[in-house]
Amino acid sequence: MLGNLGKNLTKTMKKLAGMPIIDEEVVKEVVKDIQRALIQSDVNIKLVFKLSKTIEERALKEEPPKGITPREYIITIVYEELVNLVGSKAEEVEVNAKPYKIMFVGLQGSGKTTTIGKLTRYLQKKGFRPAIVSTDTWRPAAYEQLRQLTESMDVPLYGDPENKDALDLAKKGIEQFKKNDIVIVDTAGRHKEEQDLLTEMEQLSSIVNPNEVMLVIDGTIGQQAREQALAFNQATDVGSIVITKLDGSAKGGGALSAVSEIGAPIKFIGTGERIDDFEAFDPERFISRLLGMGDIRTLLEKAEEIAEEDIDTDTMDAMLSGKFTLKDMYSQFEMMNKMGPMQQVMNMIPGMGNKLPKNASQVTEEKLTKYKIMMDSMTEHELTHPEVIKQSRVKRISRGSGMKNEDVKELLKYYNVTKKAMKGFGKRKMSGPLGQMMRQMMR
Repeated sequence: MLGNLGKNLTKTMKKLAGMPIIDEEVVKEVVKDIQRALIQSDVNIKLVFKLSKTIEERALKEEPPKGITPREYIITIVYEELVNLVGSKAEEVEVNAKPYKIMFVGLQGSGKTTTIGKLTRYLQKKGFRPAIVSTDTWRPAAYEQLRQLTESMDVPLYGDPENKDALDLAKKGIEQFKKNDIVIVDTAGRHKEEQDLLTEMEQLSSIVNPNEVMLVIDGTIGQQAREQALAFNQATDVGSIVITKLDGSAKGGGALSAVSEIGAPIKFIGTGERIDDFEAFDPERFISRLLGMGDIRTLLEKAEEIAEEDIDTDTMDAMLSGKFTLKDMYSQFEMMNKMGPMQQVMNMIPGMGNKLPKNASQVTEEKLTKYKIMMDSMTEHELTHPEVIKQSRVKRISRGSGMKNEDVKELLKYYNVTKKAMKGFGKRKMSGPLGQMMRQMMR
């Protein structure tokens, strides 16, 4: 996430942790490293110098609390000030009216329509009944894109590709969905007809009377994010920000720091292309990940969310006692796939994200897919009693899956190692966040 920003900040924290003496020279060196990392990620220069000045002053003047070393306290200061830069606390959607109306605004191409689909899915999982109104009369494919998204989620959509009056569409759509929990209004993205669209946005805002205006900012546009945020905020009162395309963006710092320009909190971030690659933004968790501290809480929540769909406690207990079958391992692979790309999962575990080679997660995901194909070629008896798989069965499974005998043997070896590990987890009766996480991943 955010290109090299996370790597550079983690490297700085590690360098600080390894310093034998903490003095003014060390503090200034750390501050310069942080400045360099933030500027390279397109954070506004004025903000960078303001932030670094605060970090330096606090590090040199404040006395560490009892029980905390100067080194630990400087790391704490860096963490706290970075959190303040991106919003200080998590802000959720507070549905305090019915219907709760959210109006989406953003640049054309910022990922606004896709983000509406992701937010809709997110709200559905929270138990709400969202509906969508399409008022984008400028982009021909806007309604069709929303129609495809809403059909797959069974969400009502109002729109009319033949009607070119955005204000009329807004009136009719709001009236049609007045009994829904949440109504999301999609608006046209700005392009060369900029002033016309800004005027239209103001008029739409007066008709929709939104409870919240969400501004979608493309995480790849860098320092332009500041100007965009200010322009939109002048046209309508922006209440929250969604940042898209943060996965791998080298310029995401520009979008992140735009929050300080208009005083609206970042509520969500898009972290990938899948419909579920969408997170409620928590500044503390986000900065923890950037500094290489991991994010166990988000990982646990992901695991719990998936586990709630189909929890089999008998299977879980059997696995931890050593009665772990290939069928159980197949279920484990399914869950890992649902949690998202392995690199994202690994980045949430403290110290793990930067230890993987660049292509390690990709290779691992490819292998897991390969293992599943081979298991699909096994009989039910073989999946539940792997010990019966000898040479003749290995040949049959390899032919049936289009793999080599060596591939099947590699799968069985992986299974035996995993089974041994499961039994070890059960004996240790793990507790604490990491233990909970592993138990959830094994469900």
